[in-house]
Amino acid sequence: MKTNTPTQPETQARSHQLKLSVDWHVEQFRVVRMCDGQSPQPAQRFTPASFLPFVQKQLTLADKVFVIYEAGPGGFHLHRQLTALGVTVYLVHPVKLDPQHKGVVTDKTDARELVLKLDRYLGGNLKAMSVVRVPTEAEEQRRTLSRQREQLRRERQRLAAQGRSLALTQGLRLKGEWWQHTLILPDWLKPRLEVWRKLIEAVEEQLAALTQQVESLAPKVRPKGLGSLTLGTLRAELCDWSRFQNRKQIGSYTGLCGGVSSSGQSHCDLSITKAGNPRVRWTLIELAWRMVRYQPQSKAVQRWKHVLLNPKAAARQKKRALVALARQLAVDLWRWQTGRMTPEQLGWTMV
Repeated sequence: MKTNTPTQPETQARSHQLKLSVDWHVEQFRVVRMCDGQSPQPAQRFTPASFLPFVQKQLTLADKVFVIYEAGPGGFHLHRQLTALGVTVYLVHPVKLDPQHKGVVTDKTDARELVLKLDRYLGGNLKAMSVVRVPTEAEEQRRTLSRQREQLRRERQRLAAQGRSLALTQGLRLKGEWWQHTLILPDWLKPRLEVWRKLIEAVEEQLAALTQQVESLAPKVRPKGLGSLTLGTLRAELCDWSRFQNRKQIGSYTGLCGGVSSSGQSHCDLSITKAGNPRVRWTLIELAWRMVRYQPQSKAVQRWKHVLLNPKAAARQKKRALVALARQLAVDLWRWQTGRMTPEQLGWTMV
């Protein structure tokens, strides 16, 4: 009688590089695997709990394992988990992953395009994707302070607008910080506005506490006109001044650089790119106005004083000069914080 003997499974050849792309969602991951220079394999679906054991298994099948996924609301938690396993992780800036404009974008196609970008990047094409810097846990916690404070400030603004809107329906106009004043109102309207007043006061209490924490991040000695809140916010958002290697990098990060559309003989200067961190950009614009007032002798202001301090200058010229000043202030702050230049060399008055 002939018996069937079990066949031994074929041993899988060990790969040199194993690349995984992850299309991240809260409840599931779509993962595409690519071994060395082979074609991407079909997408697989994992739950967040089953994905990490899958990655651990891949570490036994290849000399090096790389993972790529787009930055998003999930933050940096997955990045830190994978890094702890010994995986090289690339967190990249989100882009539309439809290079041929076919109009078909799914989790599967996104994951496939991501792994192809990673393959080109590892092959030497550093322009294939834009890698996001992952902050340390301390930097992320510090940055949360300034961002939560901004959220509370906007929440106070929203609640105040709700109260003004309610009063306006009765022909009453509330100005400024109306919740801090005694108002002459109809009896039925007072309890309705009291609801908004209590919410605003609760928000203000938390806002004041966070403001103090953000201000504590700033050094005691600083340029005149540069408040502790502004400097603390910049430090929290930038995480580490030394992360920038030259003035072009810090200038580009602010998004205050002018755009360009050029082809052949055609050349057109566009508005600022607004790339990078919008919170840093807003803060620098506000700072630029204050530096014009409090640091008129500084080198950056002197360069643009013929426009900013000229009452006959057009509003458009002043706006362009202010943007240039804000960009220069970012570079000057970076030079000061990294020890490349002293406040005296920048022409600042310190307080």
